[in-house]
Amino acid sequence: MKLKTILLAAVLAIFTLSLAFAKTYDVTFSSPTKVGNVQLKAGDYHLKVDGNKATFIDARSAKSVTTDVKVENSDKKFDQTMVNSSTEGGTNVVKDIELGGSKIKIGF
Repeated sequence: MKLKTILLAAVLAIFTLSLAFAKTYDVTFSSPTKVGNVQLKAGDYHLKVDGNKATFIDARSAKSVTTDVKVENSDKKFDQTMVNSSTEGGTNVVKDIELGGSKIKIGF
């Protein structure tokens, strides 16, 4: 029984550390912007991608919102995080985000 408890504690510790070191990307929106099915206020955000979910965490308030994404792998590594958007009906709408330092592009 003692061995199982130690093993369980080790697994939980590793899992917790992996969450703590999850890669985040910084993005800034200069005006209110629609990202997937959520509306974000202008400001700085930390972006975390986990599977087919993207979480935007407001840098000031630490409030977060999550939306679905389509993850695409590119042949080349992106030098910097780049937000590709357009204006639809007077609202900025994000089409995709290239994640700097990775080969990942997420689409909305």
